[in-house]
This record gives sequence, C-alpha cells and structure tokens, in this order.
Amino acid sequence: MLRQVLLAASRSDRVRTLVETSPMTRDMVRRFIPGETMDQALDVAGDLTREGLLVTLDVLGEFACDAGQARAMVDHYVELLERLASTGLAQQAEVSLKLTAIGQAFDEDVALENARRVCTAARSAGTTVTLDMEDYEHVDSTLRILMELRRDFPDTGGVVQAYLRRAEEHCAELAYEGSRVRLCKGAYGAPDDVAFTDKAEVDKSYVRCMKVLMGGKGYPMLATHDPRLVDIAGALAVLFDRDPSSFEYQMLYGIRPQEQRRLASQGAQVRVYVAYGDQWYGYFMRRLAERPANLRFFLRSLMSRS
Repeated sequence: MLRQVLLAASRSDRVRTLVETSPMTRDMVRRFIPGETMDQALDVAGDLTREGLLVTLDVLGEFACDAGQARAMVDHYVELLERLASTGLAQQAEVSLKLTAIGQAFDEDVALENARRVCTAARSAGTTVTLDMEDYEHVDSTLRILMELRRDFPDTGGVVQAYLRRAEEHCAELAYEGSRVRLCKGAYGAPDDVAFTDKAEVDKSYVRCMKVLMGGKGYPMLATHDPRLVDIAGALAVLFDRDPSSFEYQMLYGIRPQEQRRLASQGAQVRVYVAYGDQWYGYFMRRLAERPANLRFFLRSLMSRS
C-alpha cells in the first residue's frame, strides 16, 4: 500500500511542488542524485571508477512533449559521451537512456532515430548504451526499438522488469549470445493483470529470470540491492560456471555503497547507476517506493531538521 501511495505521489504536481520547494528535501536527494550538472556527474563517475567500480550515467528527464525537447536531450547525451571519451572514462562508464525522453511518448520512429544518434556517439566514444525500461505501457515499444537498434548496434543493452508477469518470457527471448540484459525488480505502478503486486511474488519472478539469464549465453546485468538475491546470483554463477567477467551486479548510487565495494573487492564486476539533472522528482520518489528503508531514512532526515 505504501509503495502505491509513493508511486501515486510521483505523478502528483501538488506533491511535486511541496517536495521540490523544501530545503530539507534537497539535502536528502543528494543521497541518490550527486548533482544537477554534467560536471558533477563526471566527477562522481571518476571517483567511482578509481575505486574499481563501473558506472552507467542517466540524464534525468522523461516524457518529452515535442521534437525540440527530444532533440535537446539527445544533444546532451552526445556531449556527455564526448566528455566520457575525452576524460578517459569511456572504458568504465556507459550511459542509460529513457526513450520517453527522446520522443517515444509521441512518435516511436522519432525515438528510434534519436536513439541511433546516441548509439552512434557511444560507439565513437568507445562505450555502450542501455535502454531503460519505463512504465508497462511502453514495454512492447521499447523492445521493438531495442531489436531495431541491435541490427546496427548489437551491444545495446535492454532491461527486463521482474515485477511484470511476462518478465521470464522476455528474458528467454533476450538470453542469446552478445545480448546485454539488465534485470531489475521494477519501480513503476501497473495493474494486477500485468504485474505482480506482492513482494514475495516479485522476488520469485526475479529468481526465475536470473536462472534464465545466468543459464543463457548473454551478458546478465543483475540490478538488485537485496542481499538474498545477491547471494542467489553468486550461487547461480557457480552452478552455470560463469566467469566473473561474464556478468555484473548493478546498484544505484547512494544505496548500499559498502556492499558495492565489497563485491568489487572480491573480483565481481559492479556497476553503479548514477542519475543526474534537475528533473529529479519522479526518480527520487520511485527510489523511496522501492525500499521501505529509503523512506525511513528520508523521514528521519526530515525529523532531524524540524
């Protein structure tokens, strides 16, 4: 119930205004979002890579309303990728891209062409792109765009959300050689006939999906902070005789940083998802909805300043 309330709040303009104008909130946001500028994000990426971690950078913003907004986002990504190349970070850092931010919400063909431009810039920089998966209504469109992009850019990463009832099916379709697949639980709302709503059911789906991906020929990117799921992933790596270089763990910036470093120190590949920008509200609220511990931390932060 709390998760549904927070997800509803993430779509509320009234709550958005209250949260965005609170000075106390800004301090808390920095736990998950290191800054609003490209320079701030690159500084953090540099720090993380020097500690032996990998990075994926996400420019916050979604649901572009017109071609101009979409083009501006693409321009930003192209500049970001050029900066990754010039700073020497491209070997350790890639980018994550939301298709609704580059036109998907109003024209799938526009989003595809814009994504091609970002993928071209990534190839020139010597790195890769992963297409974020957003709300359930855009799943089929995102998978279509992914498959089109992979014709020319086969290293483009895709995402499967375990809370969706078709997740295992999607994993089976994507677990082929050369395919990069991020598996996450999912942070958007969806109706019961589309998604599992019980946490235990989502966890079971995640494990089923992991088995498919770890047993397949692709490159799994296991996005979870759940200690049990991390342990199961390690056991599956042994079961399927996977070398540490053949898969990676992914975790969000600001969540379980000690665990990120522990796994990396043991030889695992760990990638940190670093989001930045001034359109942080929806992302921030979804992070609170994902884990009760995040909400408790937020409330304690507010109370300590009141």
